[in-house]
Amino acid sequence: MKYRAEIDGLRAIAVIPVILFHAGLHTFSGGFVGVDVFFVISGYLITTIILSEKDKNCFSIVNFYERRARRILPAIFFVIALSLPFAYFLLLPEDLKDFSQSLMSIALFSSNILFWQETGYWGTENELKPMLHTWSLAVEEQYYVVFPLLLAALGRFRQVLLLPMLLALIALSFFASIILTEKAPSANFFLLPTRAWELGIGAIIAYVCLYHSSNINKTIKPIIAQLFSIVGLFLIALSVFGFNESTPFPGIYALVPTLGTALIILCASPKNAVGKLLSSRVLVGIGLISYSAYLWHQPLFAFARHYSLKGLSINVYLALSMLSLVLAYLTWKYVEVPFRSRARVKRQKVFLFAVIGTSLLLLIGTAGHITFGFTTKPNESTEKFFEAKNRLAPNTGLNEECEGTFTLTSKCRTGNKPIVVLWGDSYAMHLAGAIQFPSQDIGMIQFTKSTCGPFLGIAPFNAKYSQTWAQSCITFNKKVAEWLKNNRTVKHVVMASPFEKYLDEGNSLLFENGNVVRANKQKALEAFQSTLAFIERLGIKPIIVAPPPSDGSNLGRCLAKASHRNLPLSVCDYKVEEIAKKKVQAYEFLSELETQYKVIRLDDYLCKENICITSLNNKWLYRDSGHLSKEGSHALGKHLNFYQLLID
Repeated sequence: MKYRAEIDGLRAIAVIPVILFHAGLHTFSGGFVGVDVFFVISGYLITTIILSEKDKNCFSIVNFYERRARRILPAIFFVIALSLPFAYFLLLPEDLKDFSQSLMSIALFSSNILFWQETGYWGTENELKPMLHTWSLAVEEQYYVVFPLLLAALGRFRQVLLLPMLLALIALSFFASIILTEKAPSANFFLLPTRAWELGIGAIIAYVCLYHSSNINKTIKPIIAQLFSIVGLFLIALSVFGFNESTPFPGIYALVPTLGTALIILCASPKNAVGKLLSSRVLVGIGLISYSAYLWHQPLFAFARHYSLKGLSINVYLALSMLSLVLAYLTWKYVEVPFRSRARVKRQKVFLFAVIGTSLLLLIGTAGHITFGFTTKPNESTEKFFEAKNRLAPNTGLNEECEGTFTLTSKCRTGNKPIVVLWGDSYAMHLAGAIQFPSQDIGMIQFTKSTCGPFLGIAPFNAKYSQTWAQSCITFNKKVAEWLKNNRTVKHVVMASPFEKYLDEGNSLLFENGNVVRANKQKALEAFQSTLAFIERLGIKPIIVAPPPSDGSNLGRCLAKASHRNLPLSVCDYKVEEIAKKKVQAYEFLSELETQYKVIRLDDYLCKENICITSLNNKWLYRDSGHLSKEGSHALGKHLNFYQLLID
């Protein structure tokens, strides 16, 4: 296969946005599409190699997998080997158990399935997973298993059936991806059946370049090739800088970076501007080490986050990004290149290395899993951890059955004649303990559904929470309203939410009549005022509780680390000016209501003398980046006499 320098340059265009996206640079909000660029490149290269060898009657499955083993395994085994001591000393036992599970899944080419079954791709918890990025390698590895076998199955009919087969598979995979964008977004993101079409686009380009190159050269004149390659680069840039976590992905939006990549592969050459740019020494150099750079960046970021009590500065992320390139160069030179040499490393050694490395991953991963992060013997450190695990357990209020569905079960009420209704999402749930403290005799009933704020006739949705989910939220709140209409004992409705999903323009708002608008403050304010007016018409007093202040970091995890390291809990406190923008946005939203309705601002009580506290009398107030822990809710109830504060 003829070497094309512009393909290595394209690899650099793929890996740099991925690294900077994971570093948290908002400019590269769509940097995750670099993986899609890699998929198209892989599909093109693998198909070109296989078809070229088949045409020469020299294709061998054994040779194919030998090349894949030489290309993939040495670098990833090396990165994992150097990551092990950092994982052991930096990760809390539960995190180490998760890390061990990821090692097992890597050995079995199934890490995409593992992360799909866990918590998905987005969110702060996933930023702490050192091996999260291996999901894309698993997709490619699964493709490498299936695709050569499909080509072999075609036999002598390959020339006739190959193109129709590729087009059919691409169509099936693409339409499955569109359907699952809303119905199962996490599966859509991680699994091969909805990602195969992206590799298939690369395969189509390979087919066209191999069997119709003369027609292409006649049809696509140099000026047209120049234009198409520029359009391709523009499409990749558009997705890198224009997409974000709220973009429904992959689905139809993934056409932007994948078609852009296809245009570049098809049209870029040393004769035009894009080809010359991609063939530059800097981009080709980064492209050559792109695989190792991709392997290194996520462990570096994750371990640094585990070490830090709070968030990392952008300068630290940039330094780690540079370090990932340095380590990538060393790994490429001293690990990747030597293993690719058949003269230096014979086939038998490659397969022996693969068997030994895979076995060690399975052994270490299994040991870490069954010993819960190597904590079989209790000691002071592990006892602290398990205590922390309990203290950071989900706070669902009166009972876990109160979360998600409208229910009148006795587990979600403290009496048959409630005078207080707790209504909202998870930021309402965590107030239950505070309202109850110190008396358990307060008549209260809890109506809560995560992410579903106490708004009538309106609900948010995005890539993670589908429009179908938004409809279920509207239905849930409608049931709460019907219950309030038919109840005569309630005097107070305590309403709480972070409100961000209703205010952030990255989300959409679904109305009960089916209309959809971009989330914005004015529409949210109108819907919330209408809900408050409805409650007042029933002769009930609405009370709005603002979300607790937060600097955006995982305060619960910070408290756990501080305790684990015997540091004072006050190291997790922060300055008022560090309160996260989304919290400030919610406070500004609620300020519009303070003159007419009772609004309790928790930041007024938790932030004094320019410092916001995260613990109270040695009790941990938070369980994550914003929710009160169970003990924190009780501590706040005791400290503020919260129930009295509500009804006064």
